[in-house]
Amino acid sequence: MGSTGIVSPERRRRLGVIGTFVWDVIYGRDPRAGPVEEWGGITYALSAFDAALDDCWEVVPVMKVGADLAPRAREYLRTLKRVAPDGALVEVASPNNRVELRYRSAERRSEVLTGGVPGWTWLGLVPLLRDLDALYVNFISGTELDLPTMQLLRQHFRGPIYCDLHSLLLATQPNGLRTPQPLAAAADWCRCADLLQVNEDEMALLAPDAMGLAATALGAGVRCLSVTLGSRGVVYFACAGFDGLAGSGPGALARGLTGSAGPVRTALVPAAPAPVRPGDAGDPTGCGDVWGATYFSRLLVGDKLAEALRAAVVAAARNVGHRGATGLAHHLRGELSPR
Repeated sequence: MGSTGIVSPERRRRLGVIGTFVWDVIYGRDPRAGPVEEWGGITYALSAFDAALDDCWEVVPVMKVGADLAPRAREYLRTLKRVAPDGALVEVASPNNRVELRYRSAERRSEVLTGGVPGWTWLGLVPLLRDLDALYVNFISGTELDLPTMQLLRQHFRGPIYCDLHSLLLATQPNGLRTPQPLAAAADWCRCADLLQVNEDEMALLAPDAMGLAATALGAGVRCLSVTLGSRGVVYFACAGFDGLAGSGPGALARGLTGSAGPVRTALVPAAPAPVRPGDAGDPTGCGDVWGATYFSRLLVGDKLAEALRAAVVAAARNVGHRGATGLAHHLRGELSPR
């Protein structure tokens, strides 16, 4: 499953994106203003893919959306230029995910979830994976895939898999409040990804320290682990020999990573300065998603690891200077936002 052979030069390579559309109500992002309602969730990553991929790639959404917000979600997809012509959302009767975000500081917030589309079963997912060359999985809700389904995905999909564990490390309380929770079978989850992303709080739930998590992840077959640190940047842990995706042709992307036994490489990539006006803290919402999607995009188009990491921190900083996901792809490309 997934592209494994030579295809015609006219065919664009296809990036599958698994995640969840979320309608956000945000409090405290700007203390001078009232709450803001807008798209969140996977829309930040979709915007970053739209900006960072080149013309050889197209994005295939592998997502469900509640019937109550399906028309709005489709309208949002039409604003992106790299969505595949056959890319479509699967509409379900369940109410769509909605989250109330309350910022306590620029990097700390609470989340209350209502609604919720169901996750994928393996049988439902299989038809949507055909002809994909790479796959990005972001656990926005934490229920997109369970572990057995993710394991089947790893077993049968032959292209590179990027995974942001994110809400797998959040429980949902009866009142909808999202609270941190450890992840059972962490090594088994790691074994399902080639490239893995967590933030600093999530890392602390998985291991005593970053080196401990790196040992678990790389020991399970992850080629590069990234831990985002907010305003301090990102630290990565790469297996020996890993410096990007192998080759540039579609066939080369099949399970397409380089790496070998040897010492782990690690470094801190400092954050880039955010382009905001003096006295304006900007909007940190979605920075981790923009970072990860940009990083994976640049690896897919052929950048080396250091180049991809640097492009990702620049994009995350640029995201701080834009409020919300509407028009974000234009902003990340340096164009005037249509909003």
